[in-house]
Amino acid sequence: MKLTYIFHSGFVIEGERFTLIMDYFKDTNESFVRSHLPSFPGQVYVFASHWHPDHFNPEIRNWKQLRSDIQYLFSRDILRKRKALSSEAVFLVKGETWQDERICVRAFGSTDVGVSFLIEAEGKRIFHAGDLNNWHWNEESTPEEAEACERHFLKEIALLAQATDRLDVAMFPVDARLGKDYMRGAEQFVDRIRVGLFSPMHFTLAYEKAEAFRPYAERAGCRFAGWKAKGESLDF
Repeated sequence: MKLTYIFHSGFVIEGERFTLIMDYFKDTNESFVRSHLPSFPGQVYVFASHWHPDHFNPEIRNWKQLRSDIQYLFSRDILRKRKALSSEAVFLVKGETWQDERICVRAFGSTDVGVSFLIEAEGKRIFHAGDLNNWHWNEESTPEEAEACERHFLKEIALLAQATDRLDVAMFPVDARLGKDYMRGAEQFVDRIRVGLFSPMHFTLAYEKAEAFRPYAERAGCRFAGWKAKGESLDF
């Protein structure tokens, strides 16, 4: 399979019989998604983990004009916020599962809005965290608030760990806006769950800050996707 970094939390995963487009926000400078959409392999699945504009671009609803076979899989908050029509997508909440003959999707929790996605396809387990992270904001929150955020996060990843003992690829936030402890959630994640390929996300253009997580990820046994530009790809 091939993983391509689009921007922020947006990715494309290409298998033999399917293509996953995850949390599209903005395209690459070369419009990778739009230019490749008609030729992506197999069935195309478009995911959105929640309605926040850095994870959901309403433009994706028009992609069926370019590719009629698209299957949309959205968090249900997108429907509640009236960002899409009920007829346009499958809408999932935490704990729900959807599958067809190619992929199986299970919605897990978030520590902000919406869901995270565990996808099984062609023998691989793929995880996109959405806004699941330890959003502790230690430098702005009270100790009690930070502890509550951490408990919530650890509870959510414990549920994921109960469902799977490994992930072939995980796309997970490494967001420097959190301050000095910005890698804490990612550290806790790879400490709890065995990850083959760890891909940082939610870092916008802070490539060096995301790259700083590489040593910890590699010590935990992960291969690390050290993105340096939008549109980069690697195989896993």
